[in-house]
Amino acid sequence: MHAAALEETEAAAFRRRTPASARWHAEARAFLPGGDSRSTVFYQPYPAIMERGEGCRLHDLDGNVLLDFTGNHSSLVHGYGHPGVLDAVRAQLARGTAFPSGTRVQIDLARHLTRRIPSLDLVRFTNSGTEAAMLALRGARAFTGRNRVAKAEGGYHGSTDEFMVSTHPDVSAAGPVEVPRAVPASKGLPAEAVERVLVIPFNDAPAAVDLIEREREDLAAVFIEPVMGSAGMIPAERQYLVALREVTRKYGIVLVFDEVVSFRVAHGGAEEAFGVRPDLTVLGKLVGGGFPLGAFGGRRDIMALFDPSAGRPAIPHPGSYNANPVSLSAGLASLEALDHAAIAGLNRVGDAVRTACRTIFADAALPAQVTGLGSLFGIHLTDRTVRAWRDTVGADLGLRHRLFLALYNEGVLIDPRGVGAPSTAIGMAEVEQLATALRRIMLRLRPSADLPHPVGT
Repeated sequence: MHAAALEETEAAAFRRRTPASARWHAEARAFLPGGDSRSTVFYQPYPAIMERGEGCRLHDLDGNVLLDFTGNHSSLVHGYGHPGVLDAVRAQLARGTAFPSGTRVQIDLARHLTRRIPSLDLVRFTNSGTEAAMLALRGARAFTGRNRVAKAEGGYHGSTDEFMVSTHPDVSAAGPVEVPRAVPASKGLPAEAVERVLVIPFNDAPAAVDLIEREREDLAAVFIEPVMGSAGMIPAERQYLVALREVTRKYGIVLVFDEVVSFRVAHGGAEEAFGVRPDLTVLGKLVGGGFPLGAFGGRRDIMALFDPSAGRPAIPHPGSYNANPVSLSAGLASLEALDHAAIAGLNRVGDAVRTACRTIFADAALPAQVTGLGSLFGIHLTDRTVRAWRDTVGADLGLRHRLFLALYNEGVLIDPRGVGAPSTAIGMAEVEQLATALRRIMLRLRPSADLPHPVGT
């Protein structure tokens, strides 16, 4: 069976399983560009529509039950309908949804985070990780008096102008791998915003340090994901983070860890796992327990710029829904349940998923790399070792899409980009369900011209 025919076979099976989703999507396109408000959840032939979630299972409009390995792109670390989170939300709803004042739960969650993450002296809450990154950058600029920001090629820090640069650039426009060129990732970005971004290579410490040193006079901050999520769950190497810490400290540049995705890898986040302490940290996703919430914090002297108690602050931070008590309550309950034992269990599941995937792909003679750290995993259909985003260029995206659809048809959901973030509701039985589905899919894929038979068959 040719590759195109095989892809159509999985797509046809998907259509047969999801006719209600097809009808809903067709109607949604009349009111929403592309039928939704979240571009990353679109895929061909159309995205399935979910109706409810329970634990690690999702139910779509057609009644298909899916074992969910996405956790809503890592934000639902305990899965759907966690009793402790729901109880906390119900209690807060009874008290009120928003106030023109602070709340006790804001203090409780701030205390929890500052005790949990060593580098957080003070913290402020936003409504998303995007807002948190934007304000952390503004704080770094105000603190240093400099304008430019450095980010790793392939890194994603939200959808503000400077950070929508070189997320997944066309390599023909991106320059040499050691000296990447800043490439806009969206139409509508001002040229000056792109020019304010220094793009550094990921996991190449000498090249990154050299670029930072060259631009040090006007560099306010270096933003880095300890695990690059959008690029495919690619973890940083410790020596790379150490090098960034040393060069930024030397030149008074603010080092910012974006832990929106990586916070789950250890009780104190990736900074605990790697033993490297940043100046500021950006948080989101799981800290809201399934509700919109972001946070940023770090050094007391930098965060003092947001303090309004002595008059107008250097950096105003208004927002009617900042520190919304419903989100805070859900986030606090979720984090209190995410204790050392829960994280150890998550990481065992992550290890088991990566091991199973590697074994199954190797048995099928399928060129594939499985990246990740802790409970995070990413599948890259390439024979190249993946240490940075450019290593994923040339991976078989068509086969990845067939794999995504095939897993859906087998009752398993991963991110269409080939990544996953298991919840605490997933155990070894669910890992085996994923593995069984993958083995069946490999048997279906094997007739494809681009998938050789295992050696000895």
